[in-house]
Amino acid sequence: MDATTTPRKPSGCDANWSPTATGWISYLRKSAQKPQNELELRRHCRESLLHRHQIEPQDDDWRTWLLLGGRGSGKTFAGAVWVDLAARNNAGMRLALVGPALHDVREVMVEGASGIKALAEPGDRPRWEAGRRRLLWENGSAAYAFSAEDPDSLRGPQFHAAWADEFCAWRRPEAVLSNLRFGLRLESGPRLAVTTTPRPIPALRRLLAEAGTVTDRAETAANATNLSPGFLDHLNDLYGGTRLAAQELEGLVVEGEGALFKIEDLKRARGARPAELERVIVAVDPPASAHGDACGIVVVGRKGRQAFVLADRTVRGLSPGGWAAAVGKAAREFGAHEVAAEANQGGDMVRNVLNQSECPAPVILVHASRSKAARAEPVALLYEQGRVVHCDDFPALEEEMLTLGCEGGPSPDRADALVWGVSRLMLEKRSEGPRIRRL
Repeated sequence: MDATTTPRKPSGCDANWSPTATGWISYLRKSAQKPQNELELRRHCRESLLHRHQIEPQDDDWRTWLLLGGRGSGKTFAGAVWVDLAARNNAGMRLALVGPALHDVREVMVEGASGIKALAEPGDRPRWEAGRRRLLWENGSAAYAFSAEDPDSLRGPQFHAAWADEFCAWRRPEAVLSNLRFGLRLESGPRLAVTTTPRPIPALRRLLAEAGTVTDRAETAANATNLSPGFLDHLNDLYGGTRLAAQELEGLVVEGEGALFKIEDLKRARGARPAELERVIVAVDPPASAHGDACGIVVVGRKGRQAFVLADRTVRGLSPGGWAAAVGKAAREFGAHEVAAEANQGGDMVRNVLNQSECPAPVILVHASRSKAARAEPVALLYEQGRVVHCDDFPALEEEMLTLGCEGGPSPDRADALVWGVSRLMLEKRSEGPRIRRL
């Protein structure tokens, strides 16, 4: 089910039912097709009730689930479902709930319209103990409330899992996060869910870059069926195309101080692919190590004085043979005239690996003599001039572009590949045959 799919209303529910209404979990438990256990309940939820971005990662290796979403995209609901199902499925589980302030934990995460207590009918809800600032389930599981205003309050307690809400609104996000993680030490593989509307802060960029972080993104529009009619239209009329809309409605990490690319230029760059292109390049930013790092793979074409970004095929965690095969596949799919690969990481090894993968296009090695930011400056100018078109939505690529020139953040593998491709097509002078010099 994709991110824009409307969750189906279970048969037998009244007309006021919605995915965030009280009693949706209880309905599944009491329905004619009652799940046999909580794992079966998870399957029902995935298939019937949740948007794709509200479902926890299916990769067993994740340690942090980072859900970046616009206002009203269902972030809180996703975190509440994750906590409630974990608590019900594991008797005696200890969890941490961390919000910008204690008031936010109680009023939003616990007792809000999309909070944990709203997921079940009276009689089946966990009990809030205000004096001890904890939420108790009948099976002995407990979730303890903490304020991000007091990082030291997380010293001492220990947990199986934690949910951190509105991370980017915390005053000292890294201090709170580090103390929280030192407490995630019960049993094997403690996990952390982070739900937030993004802001261009270094703490978020570092979290995005961490090993074990799985990131999902959601626009407010993905949850439009559960919002007031006209809400999105009104806000798009007021703020559409601005960095505020990109951050608050689309859940994108917009540019920070010193950024070379501007969100307004990227929004203006949307367009269709022309029927014919003069030249197509697959640009590659190879990983620095044999395993784990991302290999930036971006396909760019040119027609006249414009460049067209056709695809982002970046891969992560593959062997040299694996990412080289992905490059060859992209080159065949788009009929590339050449593959341009940065040679600073591996030199001729990069060429040999690509040739061994039966890459159908000539491999050209490009060498970086300047920093990533310096190489990106003339490409950013092309965007400002409206000479680069994005032929699809590339949220991960655009977020990396918006970090170029800023402090902190993940290695911009996708953005660096794009810079190589656009530079190769639009900025490098090519020989056009002999010229006659006029005396």
